[in-house]
Amino acid sequence: MFTLVLGLFLATWFVPTFGRRLPPDRWILWGGLALPLPVLIALTLYAFTQGEFLLKGATKDTEDALQVRAIGRMWQWHFSYPTLPGSVAEAGVLHIPAGRTIEIVAESEDVIHSFWVPRLGGKIDAVPGHANRLRIRADQPGRYGGICSEYCGTGHAGMRFEVRAHDNDGFLNAVSARTGQ
Repeated sequence: MFTLVLGLFLATWFVPTFGRRLPPDRWILWGGLALPLPVLIALTLYAFTQGEFLLKGATKDTEDALQVRAIGRMWQWHFSYPTLPGSVAEAGVLHIPAGRTIEIVAESEDVIHSFWVPRLGGKIDAVPGHANRLRIRADQPGRYGGICSEYCGTGHAGMRFEVRAHDNDGFLNAVSARTGQ
């Protein structure tokens, strides 16, 4: 879209007769309605499908999602894996397998916090007495920064965490080393 608009602008700038045969009302009709409408429809449909994936929509990809419990406490995140035997909460580091959908169940024990890993997906509020769900996915192994994006008190600026995405064996090793298995 940007390239098309830039091309039209440059064409009118460098070729003074460009577009003079088309009346101004046609420029408005085609440039203001006909061209942006399909682009906006496509972007809206994409946003709806991504939003459904990130929140509650079950698809073939998300039926086998690994569930992780993220509990926000002033001023730290604690992560546990309820479906893995012997799991204990770890503060500040979330281990996930790369290439697999992870369902985060965000909760809070004190005030409203907001779980957010910018490079892996959306964000969700952790509200006391309520569990909110969010799906994330790291396509490649690596380290990703996470943060609480809701002001939660004087220690809010330090309420950061790290997501470590491993290959499948690395994930199992990290979780078993952490749980003592």
